[in-house]
Amino acid sequence: MAQPIIIGVGGFTSNVGKTTLLCELLKAFPGWEAIKTTRGHFRSCGKDPKACCVSHLLSEEPLVRSGRAETFSPGKDTGRYWDAGASNVHWLICTDNQVEEGIKLALAKVKSPGVFVEGNSFTEFVNADHFVMCRQAGSSKIKSSAKRLISKASAIYVSDTTDEPDDLQPLAIESIPLFTPASMFSLIGYLKWNRSKLY
Repeated sequence: MAQPIIIGVGGFTSNVGKTTLLCELLKAFPGWEAIKTTRGHFRSCGKDPKACCVSHLLSEEPLVRSGRAETFSPGKDTGRYWDAGASNVHWLICTDNQVEEGIKLALAKVKSPGVFVEGNSFTEFVNADHFVMCRQAGSSKIKSSAKRLISKASAIYVSDTTDEPDDLQPLAIESIPLFTPASMFSLIGYLKWNRSKLY
């Protein structure tokens, strides 16, 4: 089977609306699958273990959990993917050094024509057909890792505004198209019909 169409959803920082955007896109792409990438480390991260730590799931090889029985958890990102209509969900759990192997294992499990991948790091090893980076209008923060990936972005999504994109030109980055919740329909159309890379 040919490699599926890959649309990545990344972010300038954490908590900028990546999962919410991915769920909106899943609703507009019936039958597509989703991959959640979680990078961990072999120690406590200092945050709430029930909320974020995956150290107990790490091993010498990346772990990919697939299917509703292994990935559905109400309120969690993967559960939200299912609720948004994903035909299958894959959860990649790995260390920084396992991302390349792990994302390739996860993509090999995809059976649908296309897949959404949440996360930034995978784009260093896989060429996404589109990569949408989320940011907030009220913050200029950007992680150093995200800054390195701006050149891979095919769209910027400003998640925390009701403005139209034309009103946010100071947030524009070179020639990368800018979208907001008010222009969600346009973003969906851009991803569906800008097919120079997709088909």
